[in-house]
Amino acid sequence: MSKKVLVLPGDYIGPEIMAEAVKVLEAVNRRFDLGIELEHGLLGGAAIDAHGVPLPDATLALAREADAILLGAVGGPKWDNVERHLRPEKGLLAIRSELQLFGNLRPAILYPQLADASSLKPELVAGLDILIVRELTGGIYFGEPRGIRTLENGEREGYNTYKYNESEIRRIGHLAFELARKRDKRVCSVDKSNVLEATILWREVMEEVGKDYPDVELSHIYVDNAAMQLVMRPKQFDVMVTGNMFGDILSDAAAMLTGSIGMLPSASLDQNGRGMYEPCHGSAPDIAGEGKANPLATILSVAMMLRYTLGSAEAAEVIERAVSDVLDQGLRTPDIYSEGTRQVTTVEMGEAVLAAVQA
Repeated sequence: MSKKVLVLPGDYIGPEIMAEAVKVLEAVNRRFDLGIELEHGLLGGAAIDAHGVPLPDATLALAREADAILLGAVGGPKWDNVERHLRPEKGLLAIRSELQLFGNLRPAILYPQLADASSLKPELVAGLDILIVRELTGGIYFGEPRGIRTLENGEREGYNTYKYNESEIRRIGHLAFELARKRDKRVCSVDKSNVLEATILWREVMEEVGKDYPDVELSHIYVDNAAMQLVMRPKQFDVMVTGNMFGDILSDAAAMLTGSIGMLPSASLDQNGRGMYEPCHGSAPDIAGEGKANPLATILSVAMMLRYTLGSAEAAEVIERAVSDVLDQGLRTPDIYSEGTRQVTTVEMGEAVLAAVQA
């Protein structure tokens, strides 16, 4: 039976990095006879330019039929002045919500070849392997009411609603614990329960979920302390689970421990393991078209897609080994370049991974 993968290149560097990732996906598809069929659609700024909206009906229809989605990056200054509800990012939020992609997995893994590129001393990050599990369809990003209003005194006030219901917390909790069982069996739940009622409930529900996993150690930490500990002793963490806003911030902080956000893939999963896969970085308009973008995060997102949704761990491992082999060869895009290595372009990096996959 064929498996449909929807390719959404996105904006600015999105098409550049996606082109290299698709080459690698097509190579493993042939090598392992995976039966993957690619379809293509528009999301974000590219969709605004073509259809006037960030998530066209045609793209959403293709997404509903796909087994998995591979996304590049969306947004950028070109669309800064469009109406707020038409911003490129609204398309990304909408597709996550429409497909109920509630569980965002963001690994922070340091390749040993890049220890010197980390923002921290090598001894603090050597062997780093953290998985941040972020709730993706609730919390303050989606809470209502929200808006900007004018008070009686004429002053404007912006307001948002931070809320989680019990089932949303329970769902992301189970995902985190299941993933921890396949790792080091430790879950650290991040909240701000000393201040926010929504996270008082979060902590209570996480405790209840934890009783179903007696083999997994559960701990709790306030988000401000979590940020400090990520910088001070990052290797103390295995799986971190948290809400939408905290996860957004902490996962970007953790990314810099690995040398470059250009190295990090991510997955957004629904209840049945169907998902959307994308690099953690943005659309990088400042380097678009210059051949400087690092395609490795997108290529590693292909590996995550094969492992978590398409059921081919063997193909995923081939891609991951290929990335490691290329780093062993000393090839580096500008974001991970250091003295003694060889700087290459986006296409050259993609071709090197492709050659390693085919070797």
